[in-house]
Amino acid sequence: MKYRQLGSTGLDVSILSYGASALGGVFGDVNEEDGIQAVHDALDLGINYIDVSPAYGDTQAETVLGKALRQRQRDEFYLSTKAGKFCTPGAYGGHVFNYSESAIRQSLDESLQRLGTDYVDALYLHDIEYEGRSHVEHALGEGLSTLQALKQEGKIRFYGISTYPMDLWKTVMDRVDFDIAMTHSHYCLSDTLLLDLAEVSEAKGIGLVNSSPFLMGVLTARGPADWFPISEEDKLVVKEAVAFCLEQGTTLEALAVQFSVADERIPTTLTSSSNPDRIKQSIANALIAPDPGLIERVQTMLAPIYNRDWNFGETC
Repeated sequence: MKYRQLGSTGLDVSILSYGASALGGVFGDVNEEDGIQAVHDALDLGINYIDVSPAYGDTQAETVLGKALRQRQRDEFYLSTKAGKFCTPGAYGGHVFNYSESAIRQSLDESLQRLGTDYVDALYLHDIEYEGRSHVEHALGEGLSTLQALKQEGKIRFYGISTYPMDLWKTVMDRVDFDIAMTHSHYCLSDTLLLDLAEVSEAKGIGLVNSSPFLMGVLTARGPADWFPISEEDKLVVKEAVAFCLEQGTTLEALAVQFSVADERIPTTLTSSSNPDRIKQSIANALIAPDPGLIERVQTMLAPIYNRDWNFGETC
């Protein structure tokens, strides 16, 4: 495994990290035993950063992850979770948002209990853009002040923000200080917008965490979960890229991982699966340098969805 420094945190993180959202059933049904094994395999093969959230599967992801991590030494990994976004029972997308001090503190305490630890290395304010961005001011005010206090108290080592819209990121980075920025789907074969933040992040010492090299399953042969907002026409574009990669003796999944971890400006990329074999394959792929010519040809094929601003429901 290869490692890079995460901003000014002093943490050397694996270039491929483990996102535990799949343990909460975000992408499909979960076999708990397999999910636990996937976490162990990730750690055994050099991954040292794991991220989760209580919003993934209404705390299921944290619960399953906690069972796995209780079998490991705490100094084997860096661990982050999130606060501010909470699941309501029912279908994917049923959420409530609360960035108050009391809600964040309660959320963290409950997360620590599920995860079996007395601190996390990072805590993020989760998805501050939802409900028409009506929570942004609250999150950047009381929310961030709470994270700063938790850092001083030693319950978290670093803090950050996890959100999607790039225009909001630029506003946030201009207005407030924080340690780590996490976003998803903005540095993969079909999207390189995260690089727009690289210069300011380096200047401010903010560590960039990239999530979802497969664009939440879009850039795979099996395709995304039903909730992903993609048309049948766009799915055909990806299917052509899948077939082309196979003709070239590789897979779209392999190329996607190789591309996402290659840029030195992005310290780490989170990938999520509850399937041990997929995690092991992604790690193996991450250690292979990508073919620039092949990347260029595949990105040309993916041009119809390149840098697409997907609607994940932020106005809901």
